[in-house]
Amino acid sequence: MTKGYKHKLGEGGYGCVYKGKLRSGRLVAVKVLGKSKANGQEFINEVATIGRIHHFNVVQLIGFCVEGSKRALVYEFMPNGSLDKYIFSQQEINSLSNEKMFEISLGVARGVEYLHRGCEMQILHFDIKPHNILLDENFVPKVSDFGLARLCPLDNSIVSLTAARGTIGYIAPELFYKNIGGVSYKADVYSFGMLLMEMASRRKNLNADVEHSSQLYFPSWVYDQLRQGKKIDMGDATEEESKMIRKMLIVALWCIQLKPNDRPSMDKVVEMLEEEAECLEMPAEFLLYPQDKSEEEVEETPSDSDSSEISLIQNAN
Repeated sequence: MTKGYKHKLGEGGYGCVYKGKLRSGRLVAVKVLGKSKANGQEFINEVATIGRIHHFNVVQLIGFCVEGSKRALVYEFMPNGSLDKYIFSQQEINSLSNEKMFEISLGVARGVEYLHRGCEMQILHFDIKPHNILLDENFVPKVSDFGLARLCPLDNSIVSLTAARGTIGYIAPELFYKNIGGVSYKADVYSFGMLLMEMASRRKNLNADVEHSSQLYFPSWVYDQLRQGKKIDMGDATEEESKMIRKMLIVALWCIQLKPNDRPSMDKVVEMLEEEAECLEMPAEFLLYPQDKSEEEVEETPSDSDSSEISLIQNAN
């Protein structure tokens, strides 16, 4: 199918992805899983979740291969790759218009909303980030990589996790701090908010190389600017595009509220993105971490890299 693993599309902690072709002539992406840390749990997660659904904004699983200890997943091929190279690229060739970026953000929101409400079981993704949003030939976004996903009954609001899961920079704070609320679909809302902020600003949320220290943690700087009624300068954006970007930033700020209960559901997020920018209100406050927390209130100690990032964010605020 892959002609001897000839054309590698990407590589990650899970293994490698190769371009392939079915006998019918259809192009596919074949994810060959590396040695699993959890007895093939990532493989089972993907087949059990994405294998049962079909949505315009969720990548389609065509099939899977199992031979001995070898496992592979076969997906529809996404010719324009992942969203991260368009958000963070400095090259003109990879740039997308502000309007197209907004359309992509709305598509991602609809995909995540479907995972939360559109199936007989609620699917919590737990790893929404630019790298896991794939783009087809028309730049239609598809949510992908369900290796960390969890299936839950629709009426089950809180899930039990033994450890934090996801990618640093996008992980919801309740996965570290138990005193702010339980872990639920609102964790995906937080991750989507961090993604949306990066899509609107075309930069990493946490960037140690910025000229002004106040912009080190971008969401905090954006909140301060908008609360003071200042405009966010986004280069040569037209007035209409500026309104669109402002709307994305405000919705992102709602999504990344510290407490899960203060965040909107994804159907509300879609509704907000479809509204006029003038109709949206700013959140009343923006906290980065629990105030006056005691050691007993921390559910688990983050790793060294987690601690350093949390410390960096706190200092930036």
